Amino acid sequence: MSRGAIAKASGAALHITVFIEDPDLFGVQGKQVALQALAAQNRQWLQDEIEQLQGSALVVTSEIAITRTVLDEVLQHIEQLHPDLVFKDVHHESALKRVFVTPLDWHLLRECAVAVHLVSEIRSPLPRVVVAAVDPSQAHAAINQQIIQAANALAIQCDAELHLLHGFDTANTHLADFGAGAVTMPGFSSEVRRSLQLNFDHLADALGVPAQRQHFLAGSPTRVIAAFAQHHRADVIVMGNTHRHGLVRLVGSTTEQVLYQVPCNVLAVKGD
Repeated sequence: MSRGAIAKASGAALHITVFIEDPDLFGVQGKQVALQALAAQNRQWLQDEIEQLQGSALVVTSEIAITRTVLDEVLQHIEQLHPDLVFKDVHHESALKRVFVTPLDWHLLRECAVAVHLVSEIRSPLPRVVVAAVDPSQAHAAINQQIIQAANALAIQCDAELHLLHGFDTANTHLADFGAGAVTMPGFSSEVRRSLQLNFDHLADALGVPAQRQHFLAGSPTRVIAAFAQHHRADVIVMGNTHRHGLVRLVGSTTEQVLYQVPCNVLAVKGD
């Protein structure tokens, strides 16, 4: 999927930065020569990228940053540029059918103040199938709206199919009895399911998603999302990414777990 194609479709300017880690190796012979060679290779890569985008009416700027603290440098750039969206290149392990996620990816997801799109050069330049993965419980109403808005905007800009998806996990439909374990009440699971289904239907109706693109499926959210992405050849899964209880943490860890399993790109939308 092309960053340039998405930027052009949305009418945005594109700034490309290559971050090169400068290891703290003072006195090591040949270090500067190696860094200069690496910088030259990346300058050539940037030039090739910009040449491919020429004539597309897309405003493109670029730079190379050599730093000893890549994450800090990335976050500083984001703070200075105030982007609407951050693209982070990733690659897929085809044998494992999942994204190969680096420590930098994890930290960026957790600390970046704006949405992060983990994107690889696969399939078509623009997404054809966009999936909004929501949790229709009332506790996630705010982040659901942000997920839906981001997914809908991406689908409209790229002329893609928009699907709404939720994995209903019956294993989590129980009441806690304040210390003695979990209490399962007769009919409680079905009542929770009906409530979630109703909320899900409201979300779908408000978004105008046709019935054939509404997917309220039984199973753990992680497995449901991964299986759906594979079987429906999803290009992008849009999910939530927020802070909880003062700690930087992904929503319910579902986004974190999904990254290990989906064969497509992930757009992590920042919540409040």
